[in-house]
Amino acid sequence: MRGNCIQFFPWTPVFRYNAVRMCEFVPKLDMAAIYKDFDAPVTVEDCGRMCKPFNPSGLPFCCDICRAVPVAYLQEWKYLSENTDLWHEWRGDECQAEPVDPAEMRSETPEHLTLLACKGPSECQRNFRATSCRQFPFYPYVTDNYRFIGLAYYWDFEPNCWVLSHLDHVTETYRREFISMYDEIFNLWPDEFYSYAAISVEAREWFAEENRRIPLLHRNGGLYLISPGNERLYKTTWNKLRKFGPYKD
Repeated sequence: MRGNCIQFFPWTPVFRYNAVRMCEFVPKLDMAAIYKDFDAPVTVEDCGRMCKPFNPSGLPFCCDICRAVPVAYLQEWKYLSENTDLWHEWRGDECQAEPVDPAEMRSETPEHLTLLACKGPSECQRNFRATSCRQFPFYPYVTDNYRFIGLAYYWDFEPNCWVLSHLDHVTETYRREFISMYDEIFNLWPDEFYSYAAISVEAREWFAEENRRIPLLHRNGGLYLISPGNERLYKTTWNKLRKFGPYKD
């Protein structure tokens, strides 16, 4: 996942480095409006309470800086720094169990993004969650013929994220707000669209290697599995989806 114009940098080797050109054109984003219009929680339940008992740190996996480093658009970071003290620029020493020299990850971070760290979930200010927090664990899936058709998930988090074993709990409001936000961003910012197209290519390659289809929350409200080879869509039902890790039972 490193090196792409994407939203999370996990500490795991599943995502190999993809050289994606830097995003040259950066439009002006109305971050206050984006935050207002993309504010719905992923599920009715507090999903962090569901997963944190299975994390040795006791934190929700997505809020654990040892598991994932959030990013923000530079203008998003400017907006956050002017309106809240929740965030600071990531230094590389926040994960005490595995401190990292930040130079490498910064060198692989596109110029229009910055790496961030927050005060932790106990001090979360939901109005000032970064877009990377709001979208997690999903990314906009872009087909091989360049259509944004819905929400797919960051597969590296299958063993840990409660939501990925309970996709039926994702609210329609969240799905609608996610799609609306990315429709707007992609309309303004073609480079961001192509960066997610690259992530979608990587998803197809990974799922093909696993001989599995890609779960998709379609923008039409349906639930589908995507064949990674030919991208044929197969309509499915919630009870046919896999569960992972401690959520299998």
